[in-house]
Amino acid sequence: MTKARLLRLSVVLVSIFMILLIIVYWDNVGTAHFYLHTSFSRPRSPGAIAAGEDWEALPDVDELLAKLLSSSLKQNSSIPRKTEQLLVQGSNKPVLSNLEENVRGYDWSTHKDRNSLDQEKLQVERQRTLREFCANSSFTFPTKERSFDDIPNYELNHLIVDDRHGVIYCYVPKVACTNWKRVMIVLSESLLDQGVPYRNPLDIPREHVHNTSTHLTFNKFWRRYGKFSRHLMKIKLKKYTKFLFVRDPFVRLISAFRSKFELENEDFYRRFAIPMLKLYSNHTNLPTSVSEAFGAGLKVSFSDFIQYLLDPRTEKMAPFNEHWRQIYRLCHPCQIDYDFIGKLETLDEDAAYLLQLLKVDRLLRFPPSYRNRTASSWEDNWFAKIPLAWRQQLYKLYEADFVLFGYPKPENLLKD
Repeated sequence: MTKARLLRLSVVLVSIFMILLIIVYWDNVGTAHFYLHTSFSRPRSPGAIAAGEDWEALPDVDELLAKLLSSSLKQNSSIPRKTEQLLVQGSNKPVLSNLEENVRGYDWSTHKDRNSLDQEKLQVERQRTLREFCANSSFTFPTKERSFDDIPNYELNHLIVDDRHGVIYCYVPKVACTNWKRVMIVLSESLLDQGVPYRNPLDIPREHVHNTSTHLTFNKFWRRYGKFSRHLMKIKLKKYTKFLFVRDPFVRLISAFRSKFELENEDFYRRFAIPMLKLYSNHTNLPTSVSEAFGAGLKVSFSDFIQYLLDPRTEKMAPFNEHWRQIYRLCHPCQIDYDFIGKLETLDEDAAYLLQLLKVDRLLRFPPSYRNRTASSWEDNWFAKIPLAWRQQLYKLYEADFVLFGYPKPENLLKD
């Protein structure tokens, strides 16, 4: 009996080990080289979980996967990176091939006068605010109480993973996500230009940046790792540096409206503008193309857009588009313990500090800001013609984003 048990145990252990080897070595796509031991010391912000700590909190399967994978990959602890040999030589000017970028332009000023911000204290305060409200039982919003295991895979599609440097980025549209995606492509070397990885983020064409096949995201783990996908996600969430960038929710809405409905965008015209014009402006027989519509002066108004967001039929037909979906629904901040919370309002300083923490500031610089970025000071003008009751409903819709990320309640917009 004892020999039989030992034999069965040996078979099970060998099978598990072989599965792990397949997981580690079989996948050779893009950034999916599973380097759990990276060549930099993980930045440790106060309250953040450092790599290797709190392993007792992991279930047995997670612990087994973590230890075996870490043990088998020690030889990869020093990753050869040709990119470290060169400080990226940024172009003097970006290549402006996209209409939106042509309209906005870039601000190439250095903003050295803003570098006095105490970044470490800012991070402590931002993370404290987030954790306090996530733990506050009196503050509720949809999906707050669910666990990470309860989040469907399709809702994890905004978590981009760079295994080369041990980084996870949750991208939020209209919060500098195009340029942060470019940075992730450069770091992970997931996209080649004539056989060579991109070195300068601004050299990467916009259409490639937003191509879903370019990035390794959590929602792709199931196809790649099967039933081990959730366990591997948890391990990476423990060991990797996780960051996101946020923005004043109302200003983000204005920015989304400007880029998707004030500029000619064929896809958004057909998917969203036509229904809005029919429902809220009583238009019929609308042109089929955006250029014809703009030529005839048929454009969605900001009031139409707000009505669309508040209309209960909108979510019943389909979830909010990612450009106006709430940040807590994109990045799950109460289920994922983010190590760094950046804000668009302090983008230049936050980006520089984050790249230093990641020890990649010698490899690249964060692309410059748009010089005519939608500003917070515009809120009063944009919402002036929006009825008070609508503004109050809109705040309730986005209240969690205001509170979790420390944005003040816009009292001036919510009172007569």
